[in-house]
Amino acid sequence: MNESIINRFLSPQLQKIYEQIITPYKKWVIFVSLLMGIDILLLIILQQTWLKYIEIPLGISIAIMVGVLTFQLFDKFFNYYLLESAIKQKMNGEILVVSNIIAKGLIFITIFCVFAQAHQINLLGLVTSLGIGGVALAFAAKQTLQQLLGGIVIYIDRPFVVDDYIGLPDGTFGRVESIGLRSTKIRNSGKGTVTIVPNDSLIQLNIENFTGGRKVVSLIYLKFHQKINENEKALIRQVILESSNDLFGIDSRNTEVNFKNIFSDEKIETTQAQISFFILGTGEVGMDMRHQLLDIAKQNINMQLQEFGINFDIADEAVNIDAPITI
Repeated sequence: MNESIINRFLSPQLQKIYEQIITPYKKWVIFVSLLMGIDILLLIILQQTWLKYIEIPLGISIAIMVGVLTFQLFDKFFNYYLLESAIKQKMNGEILVVSNIIAKGLIFITIFCVFAQAHQINLLGLVTSLGIGGVALAFAAKQTLQQLLGGIVIYIDRPFVVDDYIGLPDGTFGRVESIGLRSTKIRNSGKGTVTIVPNDSLIQLNIENFTGGRKVVSLIYLKFHQKINENEKALIRQVILESSNDLFGIDSRNTEVNFKNIFSDEKIETTQAQISFFILGTGEVGMDMRHQLLDIAKQNINMQLQEFGINFDIADEAVNIDAPITI
């Protein structure tokens, strides 16, 4: 696509989205679009010939490529923009995970429906048949289906994961040994016995997750190019605190910024800042999401300090110190 056309018809925000999301996959987008054009042409001109059977595997291959490409583009959009909006709206990290799963599910359903419509597959009849069969199956295995649905809810909501220590209202306390489709196994502390709890029962209970009470201390280092005076230190501290104050899952009350003077390799006295962020514990997926939110906060801190003319280098990787809760 001609860049001048993009600049003419797209707003600056859409141009930025195009450059960061579409441009890295530009060749793939063009290639898949050409294959789709060929496939549409075959559908039009080969309806009454034996060659239409060649189009079916081609159509399936294109549908798979479109799905993979769409997932990759969505992941780019999710990481660039939805996470950034989560900072402004104080959105729960776990909700973002569930939204990501639902969005990808909708993408898959859309591609399937388009493929079925293009190949004249009777979706209504297929859905009706599945619906009748599903009702019969539901009556035959109602309890099992409830347990399976409970397992899906636990997988999506993630109130706990394997190796977490949890407590149940009936006094059960122990380490989650496995999470199956039908039930969850808990190794009881002190006894060594295993309690097997149906998943549909677990989703209705108040679960106390002791492992989720841990904190991860994330240390970030800023090395300034010169010695920083007290006024500049106050400004830097304010920018850092404001950039992380609204992050969900970050204990902003304990955020610390410590300065110390050091000597560079050229024996010039400069200042180094150590920032301590306290990330509240949760499941592994939620922790990954909160680390991504913290990375966006680092980018915001970098941009704001540069606008004030404060030059510095930031460590590429943060130092994460796990602080588990005592059980």
